Amino acid sequence: MCGIIAAVGQRDVTEILLEGLRRLEYRGYDSAGVALLNDEGDLQSSKHSGKVAVLEEALATSPVMGVTGIAHTRWATHGAPNTVNAHPHISGNRIALVHNGIIENHQSLRESLMSHGVTFASDTDTEVIVHLINAEMENQPSLLKAVQQVLPRLEGAYALAVLDAQTPGLLVVARAGSPLVLGVGMGESYAGSDTLALRPVTDRFVYLEEGDTAELIAGSYTIYSHDGHVVEREITRLEASDDNGGLGDYEHYMLKEIYEQPARLQDTVSIDWRSDDCFGANTRELLSRVESIQIIACGTSYHAGLIARHWIEGIAGLTCQVEVASEYRYRKSVMRPGTLVVCISQSGETADTLAALKHASNDNVVARLALCNVDHSAIVRASELAILTRAGAEIGVASTKAFTTQLAALMLLSGKLAEINNRADFKREALDAALLSLPSDVKTILGKEKAIQKMAVHFASKHHALFLGRGINNPVAMEGALKLKEISYIHAEAYAAGELKHGPLALVDADMPVVAVAPNNDLLEKLRSNLEEVRARGGELFVFADEASGFEAGPGLHVFQVPHCADWTVPIVYSVVLQLLAYHVALVKGTDVDKPRNLAKSVTVE
Repeated sequence: MCGIIAAVGQRDVTEILLEGLRRLEYRGYDSAGVALLNDEGDLQSSKHSGKVAVLEEALATSPVMGVTGIAHTRWATHGAPNTVNAHPHISGNRIALVHNGIIENHQSLRESLMSHGVTFASDTDTEVIVHLINAEMENQPSLLKAVQQVLPRLEGAYALAVLDAQTPGLLVVARAGSPLVLGVGMGESYAGSDTLALRPVTDRFVYLEEGDTAELIAGSYTIYSHDGHVVEREITRLEASDDNGGLGDYEHYMLKEIYEQPARLQDTVSIDWRSDDCFGANTRELLSRVESIQIIACGTSYHAGLIARHWIEGIAGLTCQVEVASEYRYRKSVMRPGTLVVCISQSGETADTLAALKHASNDNVVARLALCNVDHSAIVRASELAILTRAGAEIGVASTKAFTTQLAALMLLSGKLAEINNRADFKREALDAALLSLPSDVKTILGKEKAIQKMAVHFASKHHALFLGRGINNPVAMEGALKLKEISYIHAEAYAAGELKHGPLALVDADMPVVAVAPNNDLLEKLRSNLEEVRARGGELFVFADEASGFEAGPGLHVFQVPHCADWTVPIVYSVVLQLLAYHVALVKGTDVDKPRNLAKSVTVE
């Protein structure tokens, strides 16, 4: 979940590295550092705990410069988030290295190195790699060969960028289990955790495959496969993008991204879902063989899958299982014949989801479909079909527009499956009408932000919250609870409202706000009865209800009137409401909205 960037050129690359770190900070912001080599081979390094801005301030006071450099922004795994554990790590004042991933056998490697007199400065798993490479340099003619000899000894996941003070103008990079992309420049070469970090300097990228290593010099590169043979990887040119164009008039990226949702939803639903090849070549032929769906995802994407299960089973008439990716691969699962495996991931690089996708591949799988926000990502490349959500770059750690565009894409998938299966109760005109009105429905919610802001004040002194929903809106409540806990640090849990009496009701008192998702549907009256159970025990209710549901504010009951929307789009519209609630509660609590403690955006480690 760390971010790495590397550059080699014929000019000072310090600012290239810093800009890359700014763009990668969503991947981790516990510490940041750089190491650079000038033409004479002088190795200079600067690293500091805290966010990238701390490193920038230090470099303004004590500059480091060079034509070859590596940089890193960290999300701590092994070792506290402090300066000593920050990357880059250096061995023998010669080899410098940055790393994203986890080395699972680091302890045994550390003990072996220590038995040979190596002294460790940090508590990280990464430091073993740099010492191993430095030791191997005594036996190898080049940095590339030394790295290639060390890699088979590493168990776990890594993306690495390495430089050698005795070989100015050269970088070696490698990846296994963690993403890494090369950038092709004019007289310069780059590597980074994702393309976003490199967009200011190039629009041409090479996606390294699992097990690849590469040698970079100014203006050229050579890639080697896992068995050491030189290979060619396709150069992909990405269109110009205004993503991450700054905050503009917004205080936080999260709020900016919440307000981008109408446009991003419009982009996503504009996919022609009726086309025979709407999700890739042979879409209709592959989906016509599907008898069941297996959705695999993590976190917010998992909640999107839980919502989609209601659409797929209720509208397309197919059985649908939804599993947390980090658990799925570690049990003996039974895949039904004719299964479509759907992997949902914002980044397309989520380590657990990618591993689960590989685990799920067997003779019973008709096809794999990636639902992702990033084209050319690992999960997209590993799948026969794909739906790109068109959310654009999402910088705020708490997912907003990526989640709602996932739901919109899953609506399209559900409609396509229903159409192919000739479901008599599927009304394609109703789906088209819902898709057409969705952006304006979300705009209407955004116009009521001040009312939600007033509600948020009531959470200022709270430490716990309970979210309730029924049916398809139970996972909406789960996502609302996740948003609140992520950015306000209020402990929040979600339950199916009918489960209150089976345990959670014991928690209800005046200090436990209860948030309810209450659209006007067949379960409304049952939900109303569940909420009366809360009121009878002195609980304070915050009900987000359809304007026609009949809820009226009163003592212990706060009501936000949600304009009526199509049944299809209820989960999306109500999710936007809960995003705004979490955002404004976080403002009241004074937390860091865009970079909440202990979290990072792209989860590329198990």
